[in-house]
Amino acid sequence: MIAKTIGFIGLGMMGTPMSTCLAKAGYTLYVADADAARVAEVCGQIAASPLTPQTAGDLDVLVTMLPSSTIVEAVLLQDGWADRLRKGSLVIDMSSSEPTRSRTLAGILGERGLAYLDAPVSGGVKRAESGSLAILVGGDEPVLDQARPILEAMGQSILHIGPAGSGHAAKALNNFVSACGLMVTVEALHVAKRFGIAPEVMTDVLNASTGRSNTSENKVKQFMLSDSFASGFSLRLMDKDLAIAKSLANSVGYTLSFGAQGIDTWHRVAEKAPASADHTEMYRFLAMEE
Repeated sequence: MIAKTIGFIGLGMMGTPMSTCLAKAGYTLYVADADAARVAEVCGQIAASPLTPQTAGDLDVLVTMLPSSTIVEAVLLQDGWADRLRKGSLVIDMSSSEPTRSRTLAGILGERGLAYLDAPVSGGVKRAESGSLAILVGGDEPVLDQARPILEAMGQSILHIGPAGSGHAAKALNNFVSACGLMVTVEALHVAKRFGIAPEVMTDVLNASTGRSNTSENKVKQFMLSDSFASGFSLRLMDKDLAIAKSLANSVGYTLSFGAQGIDTWHRVAEKAPASADHTEMYRFLAMEE
């Protein structure tokens, strides 16, 4: 299959730049979102048309970039988008979905003659805009080989993780490590400040030493100490991914120890935080808990 026509459902902070990359790569693109105004705005900015039930049958590939497994399943199965695709079409779920549900969804779509890949992304809005995301793929390798040009239009690193659901599992575990590392970094900065070490100086120490991390290099000065808190990834979405990681651990019979405390701490803060809070605002929320 040489894919030429793509449908893209979900035009949020990540979905919009990702769909823009597909349009720039020359694919015939149809887009959809729960917000009709958003669809009109995107279609006015890039070479894309609204995705409709009538155009769904023309698609080679349907991409979903949605908040949860529940919404992905509702869009594909309850709203009927999967039924509108012709047999042999490919569904790529790039959302942060639940691994076990993704594996089940792959089976359901397979019974309908549709191929499936789970392909969540890592890298944030800036890398979505530059088409340099890391894309973690679960599914059959021959299907990935066919879809690789599409994914390469949006990502720089395309990693085949394993069978269906593996991409979503790896994404949840990656964010689990990222979130716990962020909280430890934040607490080190607050302790350092109380001792008289400026946060900027402590950040330089971390970046020159073994405590260096993605948080210390790319988030502290840029989003936390600047008070911009504008990384583009919400605190509550991270909370959702941490719940997926915890559920995954339970499903394989592994009891989290240190990580469970991190997940509980993040969830406690997320419940009190505004829905609009960026995940880097953990810097000020943990300070408020002292």
